[in-house]
Amino acid sequence: MTVPPPHQPAMRVPAFFVTQRITMMVNRYEVRAVQPDGSEGQLLALAEQKRMKLKEEVVFYADESKGRRVFSFKARQRLDVSAEHDVFDEQGRPLGTFSKAFGASLLRSTWHLEAPGLSARGQERRPALAVVRRVWTALPVVGDVPVPFVFHFDFVDTATGTPVLVSERQKSVRDRYTVTVPDPRLDFRVAAAMAVALDALQSR
Repeated sequence: MTVPPPHQPAMRVPAFFVTQRITMMVNRYEVRAVQPDGSEGQLLALAEQKRMKLKEEVVFYADESKGRRVFSFKARQRLDVSAEHDVFDEQGRPLGTFSKAFGASLLRSTWHLEAPGLSARGQERRPALAVVRRVWTALPVVGDVPVPFVFHFDFVDTATGTPVLVSERQKSVRDRYTVTVPDPRLDFRVAAAMAVALDALQSR
């Protein structure tokens, strides 16, 4: 996996929320700041995932008017469960990459995340719950019903084992996640792209 050299300081956001809103033609995600009291704050980015695309792409906009693209991620390969995804900034310059480890994900979803100066591996926190979730999605009757289990992902630096990114799903009707980024090297745009991908691409 090739990671571009850093061309600008990382955009730092230590914590944010991601909430999914399902519409007729797209899956929409709101990325919001965390207020000092722990409540939702201002909109940081609005992401849209168009369905039925041969190459997965999610675009993040500055606000609900969708007049300005601020970053995005796009798959390199078509309809590939282990496709590499590149994260781009507003000018189309690469910020990082991520991909799903298909073999390791058969029982416990595993992802690889790369950014300048950083290589991380992310997995579902609880192995037993990962197995239950896999069985649930494989059942022909309930496989299309949203997974009724709360699951979390932990990303750690592959060299040091220190935390890089944590995504924790909240108990709510809609998919809602609290995301923390303890590693200052991880750009907010890469972190937000990875957090949205954990929901948008999880069933692939």
